[in-house]
Order: sequence, then structure tokens, then C-alpha cells
Amino acid sequence: MKENTRDKIIKTAIKLFNKEGYGAVTLQELANQLSISRGNLTYHFKDKDVLLEAIVEEMWAKQEAQAQKIRQLPSFENLHTSIEINYKIQKEYAFIYLDQHVLRHPLVKNRFRKMTEQAIADNNNVIAFSIRLGNLKPESFPGLYHNIAFMTWMVNFYWLNQQLIRGEKASSFEEAEKKIWTMLIPHFTEKGIHSFIKFFGQEYYDDLGKPFATAIENLVNF
Repeated sequence: MKENTRDKIIKTAIKLFNKEGYGAVTLQELANQLSISRGNLTYHFKDKDVLLEAIVEEMWAKQEAQAQKIRQLPSFENLHTSIEINYKIQKEYAFIYLDQHVLRHPLVKNRFRKMTEQAIADNNNVIAFSIRLGNLKPESFPGLYHNIAFMTWMVNFYWLNQQLIRGEKASSFEEAEKKIWTMLIPHFTEKGIHSFIKFFGQEYYDDLGKPFATAIENLVNF
């Protein structure tokens, strides 16, 4: 099916905003990239705010479609799928996640606030469901699992930002995912560990991160 002009504008705008930054691109530059007149562009999107709103709506629909799967069955298998899809969405709409000016834009800020609250609630449901199945131990102290639910969202949401800040090359979603599992696995029951290994494999379980260096010879002795 032939791509219509509106969809083509959105698709091209996302690529250009990811490359140059949302604030650096004018509608005229976008029109030039599309080989159309500025008037043709503004017929579909009268200004950048309207265009940004359409992009956010598109991204929101993709996020919601994925989130619904977790709500239907809040298992760690679906959490794995959610992390993978969210990573792909963040890469696709990177300019939104990496630009604080865009994140503070009224069209984005309120949506992301709701999305954040729902994501943390979904993570809490995954934990509660895992406890019910006997895969996670009961909470050992108040606040443990609420904090893990929050940190799971935070690792997922800010993964691209930390790569940028640390100057790291882009990594797969598994690197983010493994950070999350290392917070949860110490609280797994034997049944939970068995289920985890059955789903992900022994090799994955044995390679969640670098071994901790325990040598302290170079530290000051007290």
C-alpha cells in the first residue's frame, strides 16, 4: 500500500529529529527533506507542536498495545517482552527520550507522567503475580518490591540516556534487562530460579554481568 503524505511526514520527521534534534529542525528543512513545499507540509501539520503531538500519539499507541499484554498476564516472560519492545520504541523515538526540552514539553510531559505511573504499577503487578506463583519470596522488608518496581522502570526509561552520558556504544536491550534481573533474582525462590532458567537458559543465567572484583589490596587499610 502506498504511503500517504501525512504518514511520510511523520516518518521522515522522526528520522530527522533523531539525527539533528527536535529544536534544531525547522518545518522548511523538513519540507526540503521531503521534497515538498512548506505549504503542503503545513496543510497536514500547521506547526511543530501539532507534528510532535501526532508523533507522541503514534508512540503512545505502540506503548499501550505492548503494556496490555503484561496486564493480561503479568509474568516475567511478558516483562522480558515488554523490555525488548520498549527498548525498540525508545530507539525509534530517541529524540523524545534524550531531549529534556522535549520531555518537558506540555504535549509530552503529561503523557509520560501517566505512562510512568502505569509502568510502575505494571511492574508491581508482575512482582505480585510472581509471589502468588511461588517464583518470588514474600517481601523481606517494607518497601523492597515497590522500590524494585520503581528501579525497573528507571533502568528501562533512562537506558539510552546513560549510554549517552557514559559515552558507551549502543547495546542490545538484554544489557538493560540483565540489570533488572540482578535486582530480582536474589529474591527468587528455588522454583522461580528453575522457571527462569527454563525460559532463558542456563547460559543466560550464568552471564548476567561481570563478576565482582573482590581484591582490596590497593585500598587503604584501617
